[in-house]
Amino acid sequence: MDKQELMISVEFFPPKTEEGMAKLREARTQLARLNPKFFSVTFGAGGSTRDRTLDTVLDIQAAGFEAAPHISCISSSKQEIRDLLQLYQQHDIKRLVALRGDIPSGEVSAGDFRYANELVGFIRQETGDHFHIEVAAYPEFHPEAASPAADLANFKRKVDAGANSAITQYFYNPDAYFYFRDECTRLGMDMPIVPGIMPIYNITQLARFSSVCGAEIPRWLRLRLQDYGDDLASLRALGLDVVTGVCEKLLAGGAPGLHFYTLNQSGIITTLAERLGLKTA
Repeated sequence: MDKQELMISVEFFPPKTEEGMAKLREARTQLARLNPKFFSVTFGAGGSTRDRTLDTVLDIQAAGFEAAPHISCISSSKQEIRDLLQLYQQHDIKRLVALRGDIPSGEVSAGDFRYANELVGFIRQETGDHFHIEVAAYPEFHPEAASPAADLANFKRKVDAGANSAITQYFYNPDAYFYFRDECTRLGMDMPIVPGIMPIYNITQLARFSSVCGAEIPRWLRLRLQDYGDDLASLRALGLDVVTGVCEKLLAGGAPGLHFYTLNQSGIITTLAERLGLKTA
């Protein structure tokens, strides 16, 4: 595939302060040079960042870019989701990243939805084809999945409910993506599945993220990263080499694009893009 045709997208989280918003704008300016198809903005559990998510999305749109808010359904009623969809329509938002969200602990209500496919179906019921709906995919399987087959069946339910394309959880084993993609094709799911790419900033942070989402850090990589200790320069140099190699294999194997998890930073991703020949402006 021509690199000009790749589906490049970038993920931010909504800043808590004006200073954080200023830093995000700086990162967005740098990453806009990749000509991303859209910038996505995360959404806190139970809608806890709803206003900040919308503010961030509108700021991105005002700068002339397409923005896609995440929308999660756990702990939400149908009316709350309906109101949110109407709000997004009023602001001419055309793309959503539809997720289940984290299951609440304790006595908090799970809301009217249990699974992301129910949310996707509800969005279609309420808004027709207004939104392009992205959903999550897990090449190394969702940590709560009973089996790989059950996880694939769950993904297919989201596709059948009306999803247009998918973004994967990050991973460092390209074969996991290719096996997942081929299984989806075998099951008749003909839609773009874009690999999620997480640069390696530090091992503590990466280990924490991975323990929650089920992404595997290969043993050799984990031990090498741990061995660097506080030597962040060496750690990030190795991480950059590893992630560059992963992206090269993915693109050579026909991945339709790359979705970058930025943590609201641009430096490592800009360097990665230069290595991959993605920088266009």
